[in-house]
Amino acid sequence: MKVHIRGPLPGPRARAIIERDRQVVSPSYTRGYPLVIERGAGAMVEDVDGNVFLDCSAGIAVNATGHAHPAVVEAITRQAGQFVHMSGTDFYYDVQVRVAEAIAAIVPIRGGVKSFFGNSGTEAIEASIKLARYATGRSGIIAFQGGFHGRTMGALALTGSQTVQRRGFGPVTPGVYHAPYPYTYRCPPGMTPEIYVDECLAYIENQLFLQLVSPDEIAAVVVEPIQGEGGYVVAPDRFMQGLRALTSRHGILLIVDEVQSGMGRTGKMFAIEHCGVEPDVVAIAKGIASGMPLGVCAAREDLMTWPRGAHASTFGGNPVSCAAALATITLLQEALMANAAEVGAYFMAKLKALADTHPLIGDVRGRGLMLGVELVRDRQTKERATDERNAVVVAAFNRGLLILGAGKNSIRFSPPLVLTKEQTDVAIGIFDEALGEIERKPH
Repeated sequence: MKVHIRGPLPGPRARAIIERDRQVVSPSYTRGYPLVIERGAGAMVEDVDGNVFLDCSAGIAVNATGHAHPAVVEAITRQAGQFVHMSGTDFYYDVQVRVAEAIAAIVPIRGGVKSFFGNSGTEAIEASIKLARYATGRSGIIAFQGGFHGRTMGALALTGSQTVQRRGFGPVTPGVYHAPYPYTYRCPPGMTPEIYVDECLAYIENQLFLQLVSPDEIAAVVVEPIQGEGGYVVAPDRFMQGLRALTSRHGILLIVDEVQSGMGRTGKMFAIEHCGVEPDVVAIAKGIASGMPLGVCAAREDLMTWPRGAHASTFGGNPVSCAAALATITLLQEALMANAAEVGAYFMAKLKALADTHPLIGDVRGRGLMLGVELVRDRQTKERATDERNAVVVAAFNRGLLILGAGKNSIRFSPPLVLTKEQTDVAIGIFDEALGEIERKPH
C-alpha cells in the first residue's frame, strides 16, 4: 500500500461511524483526528473509505512489529486454536512460562528475574508500586514532573503530565512526591545542562529528603528514561546514573517505566540500556505483544517474594497475548531492533534537516524510532506553539500521515519498527508540507 487520499477527510463511512461512536462511547477518549481504520499492513493503514495512510504512531508505540505481521498473526491464530484463556493466576500453561523466561533474558537486570503479568502499562505500574511497598516495608514513592504512568488511582498519583488527567479524581493515592525532570531544552536561565541535571538530583536530596519525607520512608523512585506523554523528553545519561547512585545510597528501589520506550523502540531492547544503568524493576507493556493486551512487572528475583494471593489478575498473561509476545520478541531480536536503530538515525537526521527550513521547529530529540519534535513560536524565547502543533498534526493527517502530539507542544514519531528509509522519506515529505502550510497562516 502507498499513501493515497481519495477525498476530503473524514469520508462518508467514517463520518457515520464517528457519529454512532458519539452516541455510545465515553467522551473521555482523546481522539485527535477522525481516523476510522479498516485494516493495516506493516506501517500502512487503510480507513473505511479506502484512504491509505503511513502510520507513524503505531497505536501509541504499540504495534512494534507493524500491523498484522504474519508471524504474530500466525502465533495468535495457533494459540487461539488451542485455548484462549485459563487464568494464569490459578493454573499453569507453558506459553506464560516461556514469556517469563524470555523477559528474564532480555531485561537489563543481573541475576534471577521474575515477572508479574497484567494487561496494560498502568497495571504494570500498579504492580510495581505494590511490589516496592511490600518488598521494602516503606510507603513513599518519588515520581517526576512531566511523567505519565497511567490513569488508575495508584498510577495516576505518579502521573504529572497534564492536569486534565487528574482534575476531578482526587484525592489520589497518598505518599507520592514529585521532583523536577531534566528537560534540557528548557534549562532554567543561566544553567548549563550539566548543572541542571545536578540541581534536579539535588532537589531530591536537599528539599524532598530534608523538608517533606525521610529517605528511609521512600520505597521507590519511578522514572521514564524517555518521557512519553511528557513530550518525548530524553533523560541525560548523567541524570539516570545519578538517580541510580542516589537510590542505592538510601536503599530505595529504582523502577523504570519502559512502557512506551521499551521493546526495541530506541534501538536497544530498553531505553535504560543507553545509560548503562541497572534498575531493580522494569514496567513493560505497549510494544511487547504487537497490539495484544499485556503488561509486565519484571523485578529482581529477591524482591518478588510476596505470598500467594497478594496480587493477581484474571486476564493478565493471557495465553494468546503471551503467544504474540513470544513472536514479537523473536522478531525484535532477529531484525527489528537493529532496524529501529538504523532507520531511527536516518529519520533523526532528516528531521534535523527540516529544522533548517522551518522556524516552527525548536528541538528535535529522541532515540531510535522514538523521536520528538518540539514546535515553538520563537526560537529565542521558546514560546510554546501548542495551537500550531495541533494544526500540524491535522494537516499531516489530511495528507496521509498519522502522527500524534505529546506534551504541550511536541509531536511524536513512534512508527512501527518495520519502517523503511523509503517510508521515512514519505513521512518527512508530508511533515514538511504540513509545517509549511501552518507556517504560512497568520497567527
